Amino acid sequence: MSDEAPPYDPLYLKGIEYFNVCDFFEAHETWEELWTEYRGPGRKYYQGLIQAAVALHHFGNGNLRGAKKVYITSRRYLEEYGSWYEGLDLETFLAQYEKCFAEVLACEEEFSDIEIVADLIPEIHLN
Repeated sequence: MSDEAPPYDPLYLKGIEYFNVCDFFEAHETWEELWTEYRGPGRKYYQGLIQAAVALHHFGNGNLRGAKKVYITSRRYLEEYGSWYEGLDLETFLAQYEKCFAEVLACEEEFSDIEIVADLIPEIHLN
């Protein structure tokens, strides 16, 4: 038995770095580069991460309608992978993600001035 960490794709790790410093556009771009060539069982997982980054990017730019729409689809992709996937505690991440978007999800107005709360933005930490 080995204590070595699983070999994560460098693009996966680079996307996480961008995500955790709130550079959601670059996180999206990096993960999309990985997703484009990837054909394994995690394809929808990567697509979910890409869309989570896009949703947060839209939210940060005030595009709440787009943020809400992409949030919903990103969750659908990520929820397929259970509690843990690729070293990520998805249960915790999705709970933080939902808390970040709670006000947007509850809003029924077409246009609103809801702003993203920096302290509620989820981070990705691998085990």
